[in-house]
Amino acid sequence: MDAGLKVVPLRVERQIKSKERVSKHGEVFTAEREVNAMLDLVKQETERIESRFLEPACGDGNFLIEILRRKLAVCEERVLKRQFTQLQYEKHAVWAVSSIYGIELLPDNAESCRRRLYRYFCQQYERLFGDACKSACREVVAYLLGRNIIMGDALTYRRVDHPDEWIVVSEWSFIGDGKVVRRDYNFSYLVATGQGGDLFSDTPCETFPPVYFLNLSHRAYEN
Repeated sequence: MDAGLKVVPLRVERQIKSKERVSKHGEVFTAEREVNAMLDLVKQETERIESRFLEPACGDGNFLIEILRRKLAVCEERVLKRQFTQLQYEKHAVWAVSSIYGIELLPDNAESCRRRLYRYFCQQYERLFGDACKSACREVVAYLLGRNIIMGDALTYRRVDHPDEWIVVSEWSFIGDGKVVRRDYNFSYLVATGQGGDLFSDTPCETFPPVYFLNLSHRAYEN
């Protein structure tokens, strides 16, 4: 072997955190190759900004981060082709984030997933627009991830952080002039009535007035 060459070990993806977690929760993370292979089966949907995805055992986000990557790549391509202004990118990138949902039993995974998705969004946003990035846009993304990545048990339909509460999933519908209508649904009802089509049924448990997309926050829904 040439003395000038350095052997670099292949990167090994971590698919388990501990044997205890595997035994107790059946926690095994899906490798990147398998994630991409499965998502490529619905490639057209992963590249459609408004297409919704829900992962009922999302871990720390291996599937969701790849879905977000593909959606934001579409937004970036439209910016580079001068089809999107910065504001149009922000609207569609927020739309992309709002279409991604995860339910996770283990609190550390749920929090890690939120941080991972948020960090990736910020990296892409700042790479494209630098100092022109808006703190309001980052805050909206953080808010959406806080609602869409849910600490819960998809089998019992209950939250982990509030065991006496049912899991509620919010639908974010973008309408004219950049406004968003939020509708809340009980996850148990969605599972019971789902017909394999859209994630959401026609009977929300609560509907809220439209809010401009850059104003989405807890404050927007306070009475």
